[in-house]
Amino acid sequence: MKAEIITIGDEILLGQVVDTNSAWLGQQLFDLQIHVQQITSITDSEAHILQALTEASQRADVIICTGGLGPTRDDVTKATAAKFFQTELVHNEKVLEHVKQIFARFNRTMPDMNYGQASILANAEVLFNDWGTAPGMWVQRGEQVFIFLPGVPYEMKNLMQHRAIPKLKAFHSAEKLVLRYILTVGIGESHLAESISDIEDSFPSSAHLAYLPKIGMVRLRLTLSGKDLEELNRTADDLQQRLIDRIGSAVIATEDLSFEEVIVRDFVKHNCTLATAESCTGGNIARLITEVSGASDMFLGAIVSYANEVKVAQLGVSEETLKEHGAVSEETVIQMAKGAQERLHTSYAVATSGIAGPGGGTAEKPVGMIWVAITGKNSVQTKLFQFHGDRLINIERATNQALLMLWNLYRQENQD
Repeated sequence: MKAEIITIGDEILLGQVVDTNSAWLGQQLFDLQIHVQQITSITDSEAHILQALTEASQRADVIICTGGLGPTRDDVTKATAAKFFQTELVHNEKVLEHVKQIFARFNRTMPDMNYGQASILANAEVLFNDWGTAPGMWVQRGEQVFIFLPGVPYEMKNLMQHRAIPKLKAFHSAEKLVLRYILTVGIGESHLAESISDIEDSFPSSAHLAYLPKIGMVRLRLTLSGKDLEELNRTADDLQQRLIDRIGSAVIATEDLSFEEVIVRDFVKHNCTLATAESCTGGNIARLITEVSGASDMFLGAIVSYANEVKVAQLGVSEETLKEHGAVSEETVIQMAKGAQERLHTSYAVATSGIAGPGGGTAEKPVGMIWVAITGKNSVQTKLFQFHGDRLINIERATNQALLMLWNLYRQENQD
């Protein structure tokens, strides 16, 4: 089955809100073997909504709309959908009582405008919203399904999980899709593609390989489509293994994991712990690690030592080192890493110090110059980088390179 997602809201197009709903919906639909073919973002206007619904209905079996179901004047999705289906909005007393109960639950008076949320498409089945005041709607027209959901992510996700997905499970798609992933580090996209080009050339027509590069790493996504799910899985496993064998040690994961998830998982597996001492990256390395579930089993803490006084007081960097070599130096970053490792009693520590920009650079130490140090169980490794991006890009590159250095030292010291 084919699906299309329509996100409605000026705030998305203006960049005020990031559309995370579509990515989440795509994952949920894939688990149901419903394949998203297109995602469209449009303004809160009748003309755009009508056009999007019309075009989607010509391409997809399942059309999901998010946004524009609120009580204010700019929420025009319901009225426009009524025009699209050539039906009307009708008062639904059960919905009104449901909305009243939500306000009563929080001891709040319901504004008059919320009475309008009891107006529902005459041809729709109500998807009651226990997490907000905007009810969802399910419209089935022939073999097609239209699902209207609020745009607030928390409400949308709960309505989808508890109301829409149980109904979608009754639909069966003849076309099956299977995915396999390979995460590689330390090899560039072009070199990787060249090394596996003959394998890719031998793929059956049902297989497609996508390259998803990021600084310091490349994720491969292998997609196969067809009608025989068992055969698809066998073929996918075989192709994935051929790629893994060819790529070799650059492969660090064969699941849909981030680099940070791989680091956390393996550190926990080997009872290793980590601390960070960050200057120019401002805690970004610690942020990425602690966003991973389970990080508390391996990450003990971070010291963001932006000022030299903090480097001295909290990490034990000597004033003589700072005076002689400066904050952006190999000597300083080594002492930062050792200080974090010793004070937080960890197996490993990462330290960064540099000039992210746009100001602060000199002829000897230009913007983008960043030192990274990794202390491990038995050794210390350092590397100097000279980046040439803007401030945020320099921070991102330094973060990714620091994680790559951490991984390489960790792997050297913890070979199974």
